[in-house]
Amino acid sequence: MARATVRRKVLLAWSSGKDAAWALRLLRRDEGVEVAGLLTTVNEAYGRVSMHGVRRELLARQAAAAGLEPWLVALPHPCRDEQYEEIMAGVVRRARAAGVDAVAFGDIALADVRAYRERQLAGSGVEPLFPLWGKDTAALARRMRAAGLRARVTCVDHKVLAPSLAGAEWDAAFDAALPDGVDPCGENGEFHTFAYAGPVFAAPIAVTPGEVVTREGFVYADLLPR
Repeated sequence: MARATVRRKVLLAWSSGKDAAWALRLLRRDEGVEVAGLLTTVNEAYGRVSMHGVRRELLARQAAAAGLEPWLVALPHPCRDEQYEEIMAGVVRRARAAGVDAVAFGDIALADVRAYRERQLAGSGVEPLFPLWGKDTAALARRMRAAGLRARVTCVDHKVLAPSLAGAEWDAAFDAALPDGVDPCGENGEFHTFAYAGPVFAAPIAVTPGEVVTREGFVYADLLPR
């Protein structure tokens, strides 16, 4: 009699953006993985995803459209490194108690970020996974769009990108507007996105453009639930 396959229970670090959405697609196509929920850190003072600037209400709609439990983690503002690490250690203990044995991340190429995540999970019983690691970002962007993934640009670093790109559709026209040297997936923090449609969602998430503001060197384009 064949043994039943033991499926790995995985939390996905969910930024709300395109890379996280694509990582979810890859995880769901892996028969050895059960995605247990979407793990997101939220700025406690503003109720938004750090850097992406996405509202909690939209996170809830993404989770519902993906059919997954949101694991929201409130972070104080400002948040010192030691505070962050203490809070996340508690989340890892909670995850382990719930039978989670891995956390997946949407990182593609930043070795220092990957090494940090590996250090933080070392010895916890929870393994880090990197389903997008090492992929060519230009080809990856094309593959995401060809599969129907759609996203809006919610934040740009105005030192490298025109402020007018905040709020733009993440599409081929956006790629054409990127200066030489800017990563097509924004892997170096040049821009961040909100995924609103695609193969991981049961239905598109309707949004309305909101206010555009500049804060601490970044231009944020707010999105409102519609």
